[in-house]
Amino acid sequence: MRTKTTKQNKINVVTLGCSKNVYDSEVLMGQLKANGKEVVHEDENDEGNIVVINTCGFIGKAKEESVDTILHYAQKKEAGEIDQVFVTGCLSERYKPDLEREITNVDQYFGTHDLPELLKVLEADYKHELVGERLTTTPKHYAYLKIAEGCDRPCSFCAIPLMRGKHVSTPIENLVIEATKLAANGIKEIMLIAQDLTYYGLDLYKKRALADLLQELVKVEGIEWIRLHYAFPTGFPMDVLEVMKNEPKVCNYLDIPLQHINTELLKSMKRGTTHEKTTDLIKKFREYVPDMAIRTTLIVGYPGETEEQFQELKDWVEEMRFERLGAFEYSHEENTGAYALEDNVPAEVKFRRVNEIMEIQSQISWELNQEKIGKTFRCLFDRKDGEYYYGRTEFDSPDVDNDVLVDAKENYIRLGEFIEVEIYEAGDFDLYGTPVVKQEKPMSLHQKRKNTNS
Repeated sequence: MRTKTTKQNKINVVTLGCSKNVYDSEVLMGQLKANGKEVVHEDENDEGNIVVINTCGFIGKAKEESVDTILHYAQKKEAGEIDQVFVTGCLSERYKPDLEREITNVDQYFGTHDLPELLKVLEADYKHELVGERLTTTPKHYAYLKIAEGCDRPCSFCAIPLMRGKHVSTPIENLVIEATKLAANGIKEIMLIAQDLTYYGLDLYKKRALADLLQELVKVEGIEWIRLHYAFPTGFPMDVLEVMKNEPKVCNYLDIPLQHINTELLKSMKRGTTHEKTTDLIKKFREYVPDMAIRTTLIVGYPGETEEQFQELKDWVEEMRFERLGAFEYSHEENTGAYALEDNVPAEVKFRRVNEIMEIQSQISWELNQEKIGKTFRCLFDRKDGEYYYGRTEFDSPDVDNDVLVDAKENYIRLGEFIEVEIYEAGDFDLYGTPVVKQEKPMSLHQKRKNTNS
């Protein structure tokens, strides 16, 4: 029989899915801390007796992971190891009635816009004055900055508007306050995230205002890198490229999911563009900012995708030579526009097509990386793992892009510091380098005493 734990109330926040969910969890944790609550993030060793799961509901695999995680903690509650389980985020926004019916051992389900209600059941008040306050869960030197919520795009394959609602931009002044507070806490790199950066400002300022936002953020002292994630190709504000070219703080990096290149499929996907327009856009990016690293993502196996259309996609990937690229299998999602189409590309074909795209990209990445050998790059170092320090150039975002590895046996590097590194070897996705100016390892307490005595 289940018995209540004797643990003092501690709230363990578990985050699944994308960086936007990470940000939401950090805001929740900041609110809880401001209410005097003890809160931890994904602490398996000293788990809280109250668990909040921030779920993802984007595609099939993400939904499976979210359901598995809910079941895991529901079982822990049944066994008396924890006292309460609450579920929030995209999955429970999209499937709340189904979850309530199927997994009954959860105390309550909340949607993506229910933060005040979730705080209330956790015996906390939503504090409106906490603009920019949150408990970051990333390494101490970088953080995500969510500049808008929701999406107004009609993409036929995407369920995000069902879960996140319409696009709502955060005012520039609020984002500057938040960036300033992050910088005061030691953050040096901020990654701007939204469902769609391209649309930023249209609702508030009646114009695309991403460039205006960047011009204000570069003024924040302490922030040294600003990185752009998740821009939409149609209607991209070209004045952003001028800011990128002229402001050293804005990384020469753009994450712009393009999804496909075949015009017929792009029309079915409701992307508002064509093969020719997409190719012209990428060429313009490279004309404005020649050394820009472009990251994109592609969908293979969309309903009706033929071998000829897939070959067109492969040929285009080889032609464009993207610096960073990911490919994903199409997921047939309920209540999306594409759900009315027959999901007629077999799973094994989708799997093969992903592998073929990534094989092409691996070769491109290897060739581009060979060009970096002998060159020196300013790198920000995130972590030490085994025998190496892992850093990144301005052309690389955490977790998804290339790493720069430096031998930890031969060098000492303070994490969160910028170091000039000369590249001497390169693989498909990793670069190996040597610091141009080595850092001195700080003296131990024993060494300090020895020096003092002598």
